[in-house]
Amino acid sequence: MISLLIWILSGIFAGWAAAKLMSLDSSNWVKNLVLGLIGSLVGSLVGGLIGIRSSNLIGSVIISILGGCLAVWVYQKYINK
Repeated sequence: MISLLIWILSGIFAGWAAAKLMSLDSSNWVKNLVLGLIGSLVGSLVGGLIGIRSSNLIGSVIISILGGCLAVWVYQKYINK
């Protein structure tokens, strides 16, 4: 149960940080959680392709933030024209 809470809180933080870095509205914690979870997925996939892995919470959050920024950039560039 504690690990689920840590996973959710780190997702919210990663989404908030990615939203701040990409100049988005970061006031909605549900959107931050979704962005953090998508960022985690994207970051893990891209990181795995180029050989970057994380073995701790801080590294996972950094990869999630970078993945969230990448997901926002792709969305703004190609989907939301």
